[in-house]
Amino acid sequence: MGGEIPEGINILVLPILNLSHVIYEYMNGNVVRILIADDDPEDLELIEEALLSVEPTAELHTFADGLSAYEYLHTRMDNDLPSLIILDYNMPKLTGIDLLLRLNAQTRYKDIPKIVLSTSSAGPHKHECMVNGAAAYIVKPDSMTEMHNVAKKLVALCRHYR
Repeated sequence: MGGEIPEGINILVLPILNLSHVIYEYMNGNVVRILIADDDPEDLELIEEALLSVEPTAELHTFADGLSAYEYLHTRMDNDLPSLIILDYNMPKLTGIDLLLRLNAQTRYKDIPKIVLSTSSAGPHKHECMVNGAAAYIVKPDSMTEMHNVAKKLVALCRHYR
């Protein structure tokens, strides 16, 4: 009983061997950087958890609206841009499609894959995103297992475009 962690307490355990891997990846510029814009805190937490379970060294930059994400990107140097951008379709201030349009209008962001991850399964939403430059439109999964599978594909996409 003495060594158990109480229910509801989340602790990230990073083994010492993994720490050297993290430092090596970071020093060699191999860190996966992902920007996530989603206004639902619970969805954001699930996405983060799934991505970090697949790629513990990932740098995740999260935003609750499209405008904050857009403003953040403008502060980054070209060599510090994310290798993947994940957008919710429906967000305040600047929707996912509006952000997608703004990003694709600028050469600086053209080579970064943009994924729309949304609860909406509406065909017109998907079509609108794909026509306007989304690399994929994914309906948010119902289970953590499915989210984990999506995260594996997203991390693989990051590595492909690096």
